[in-house]
Amino acid sequence: MVIPGVAIRGQRSLLRQIREALAGGGPAQERLDMVVRIIARSMVAEVCSLYMRRAGEEMELFATEGLDPGAVHVTRMKPGEGLVGEIMRLGRPLNLADAPNHPAFSYRPETAEDPFHAFLGVPLLRGGRAIGVLVVQNRTERVYTEDEVEDLQIVAMVLAEMMAGGELISQEELKGVELAPRRAERHKGSKFAEGIAYGVAVLHEAPVTPSQLLAEDVVAEEERLKTAIFALQAQIDTMLEGQHGMVEASYEVLETYRMFAHDRGWNRSLEDAVRNGLTAEAAVERVRSEHRARLGQARDPYLRERLHDLEDLNDRLLRHLSGDAHVARELPDNAILIARNLGPADLLEYDRKKLRGLLLEEGSPASHAAIVARALDIPCVGRISGLRDRVSEGDMVIVDAESGEAYLRPRPDVVKAVQARMDVRRQRAAEFAKLRDTPAFTRDGAKITLMMNAGLDVDLDILAETGAEGIGLFRTEFQFMVAEEMPRFNAQAALYERVMDAAGDMPVTFRTLDLGGDKVLPYLEAEREENPALGWRAIRMGLDRPALLRLQLRALIAASRGRALRIMFPLVASVDEFRAARALVETEVAWALRRGRAAPSRLDVGAMIEAPALIWHLDALLPMTDFVSVGTNDLMQYMFAADRGNPRVADRYDPLSPPALRALEQIQRACAETGTPVSVCGEMAGRPLEAFTLVALGFERLSMPPAGVGPVKQMVLSCDREAARRGVSALLKGGAGTVRNEIETLARKIYLAV
Repeated sequence: MVIPGVAIRGQRSLLRQIREALAGGGPAQERLDMVVRIIARSMVAEVCSLYMRRAGEEMELFATEGLDPGAVHVTRMKPGEGLVGEIMRLGRPLNLADAPNHPAFSYRPETAEDPFHAFLGVPLLRGGRAIGVLVVQNRTERVYTEDEVEDLQIVAMVLAEMMAGGELISQEELKGVELAPRRAERHKGSKFAEGIAYGVAVLHEAPVTPSQLLAEDVVAEEERLKTAIFALQAQIDTMLEGQHGMVEASYEVLETYRMFAHDRGWNRSLEDAVRNGLTAEAAVERVRSEHRARLGQARDPYLRERLHDLEDLNDRLLRHLSGDAHVARELPDNAILIARNLGPADLLEYDRKKLRGLLLEEGSPASHAAIVARALDIPCVGRISGLRDRVSEGDMVIVDAESGEAYLRPRPDVVKAVQARMDVRRQRAAEFAKLRDTPAFTRDGAKITLMMNAGLDVDLDILAETGAEGIGLFRTEFQFMVAEEMPRFNAQAALYERVMDAAGDMPVTFRTLDLGGDKVLPYLEAEREENPALGWRAIRMGLDRPALLRLQLRALIAASRGRALRIMFPLVASVDEFRAARALVETEVAWALRRGRAAPSRLDVGAMIEAPALIWHLDALLPMTDFVSVGTNDLMQYMFAADRGNPRVADRYDPLSPPALRALEQIQRACAETGTPVSVCGEMAGRPLEAFTLVALGFERLSMPPAGVGPVKQMVLSCDREAARRGVSALLKGGAGTVRNEIETLARKIYLAV
C-alpha cells in the first residue's frame, strides 16, 4: 500500500534536491550530470538519462548516470528512432519490463546499456510539444509503478520549465536545442479577408504562464483549484441558462465546455497533480500538455476537435485561478492574432488600431469572423491546421491573404519581399483613393451604384473615405451580438440615428435582425436544432417573436426623425412571410403617428432574396416590395446544399457556375420587367471578377465590404458592359461546373482591370 503523504514528501524532496544542487552554479554539463544522478538515486534506478531535441529533430543524449559517459553528446537518434523516438512521437510515457525485446528498441553499443531491461521514459512537454525525454532503467525485469511514473512525469515537467527559463542551462548553452519551434515555416491555408500583414504573434485567450510550479502548501492549492473549478462550472452553467452574455460560443460549444468542466476524469487529473506537489496553475499546464500530446496525434477529427474544446477550457480555468478572467488584453502595435476560431464579438474586443492581421486554425470565408475582418480591412487566413502549436507568443508572423498563406518566423529575404508587396498594395490603395469622387460609369456609359456593407461603428468613420454612395446593407445584429444583454429601445434607436447622421443624404438600408443559425445569443433562449442554417432564424424568429421585431422597427422609425427610411427583411422564404413582416412595419408607423411622432418622409420596405423558393415566386413577391436585394452568401448555400461555414463543402461549388448565374439572371430579368430596384449585397459584389459578372448580367447596384469599393470601381471604369453581357451570356448554357476560367479569359480580352 502506498501512503500518498509519503509519496508527496518524497517527490517534493527530490525536486528540492534538484533546485539546491542547481543553486550552486557551475558549468552546464556538471549541473545536468548532478540532476540525473539525484533522480537515479531518488528513484532507486541504476540509470537515469536525459535526451534533448535538436533543431534538426534529432534526439541527443545530454546527460546520463549509469550509461557510458563517453556517449554524452555523441549518441544521437533520428526522428522516431528507438524507444526515445517512440516517446517523442506518442508524447506519453513508455513503461517496459524488457526494453531490448521491444520492436522499437535501437541498440547503441557506445552507451553500454546491454545489462538493463526495465525501462521508463517520459517526455519533457512544453506547450504540448515534446522537447526531450527523461529515462530511468534497471537491470531487473519489472514494470514501474504508477506512482513512479507520476513522479518522473512531475520531474520532467519541472525540468522542461527550467530548460525554457534558462534555469538549468543558459540560453547560450542551449543553442541548437529546440525548446519551441524556431525555424521559419510556411503554412498553406485559405484566404478569408484580403491583404498582407507583418507583425508580432498574439495568442487569443493566451494561457496564463505559471509563475510558480511547486506548491508551498498542498492543502491550500487543492482548495484554490476546487474554488476555481467550481467558479468555472458555475460560469458555464450560467451561460447555458442564458444569464450571461458570451457571444463567441454557440450553444453546442458551451454544452461541450460544461460536459468537460464536470468531467470526473479531467477534475481527477488536476487534483492528482496538485496532490503530488504542483501549484494549481502548474497542474493545469501539465494536464493540458498531456491532452495535447495524446489527442494531437489522433486521426479522428472528432477527437482533435475535443482537444480544442479542452484547450479553451484550460485557458478559462487558468484565468479563473489568476483572477483576470474578464481583463481586457493589451496588444503590441503590430499584433497578428492567432486563434482556433473566433466569433465576431471576439474580434471586436481587440484594439483595431493595433491589430494588423488574423490567423485561424478553422473557420470559412463566409463565417462572421471573416466578414468582420473584411469590414475592418484586417487580412485574414484560416484553416491552418495545428497553427497554435507551431507558433509562440511574440514570434514574428506574416499573414499573406493574397495567396492564403502564413509565414511563421520568416527569413529576412521573405520579410523583404513581403514588405515590397505591402508597398505595392499601399500604392494601389492610393490609386483607389484618387477614384473616390469619380462616378462609377462603364466605358459605354452605364451607371453602376456602389454601396458598402456595414454593421460596426468603425464603418461609419470610413464611409466617406471609401467613395461608396451609401450603405446598401447595415447588419443590425452586430449590436446584439456584442452586448451583454438585449439592447433596449434607446440603445437601438441611438445606433440607427448615428448611422443615418453619418450617411447624411446618402441612402442606408437597414436589415432587420438576422439571428439564429450560427449567430446564437446566450440571452435569447433558443432550442437546439439539428440543422440551424435551415432552422429558426432571421425573419422566422422575428415573426415568431413579434415583440422583438416590433421593438426594432419602432427604434428604426424613431431614429429616422422624419427622414427617408429603408428597411429590409432577411431570409424571406415565402410571400406570406413578407406580407406579415410588412404589416408589422405599418402597425409601428401607425403607432408612432397616434402619439404625435414623426413618420418617415419616405418608407421603402424590401426583401432579401436568399431562399431559392422565391426565385419561382417573384411574380407575386415583387409587386409587394419597394426593392429587393440578393444575398448571394445564403442563396448559394441553399442552392448547392453546402453549409457556407463548413470548410469541407464551402468551396466545393463556385458561384461563377452556370446554375448560379442563371438564377441571378432570372432574378435580374424579373426585377427589370416589374421596375423593381434590385441590388446584390453578398460577398460576390465585393470581388472584381464576380462583380464584373454581375454587371454583365444587368445588375446596376452592388453593396460590398468597404475594402472592395475601390477595386470594384476601378473594374467598372474599365468595363465595356455590352461586350461583357455578350461574353457572359454565351457562357450560361455551358455544362461545366464552373466558368471562372472562361470569365477570366473574357476579362483579359476586353482589357478589364481586375
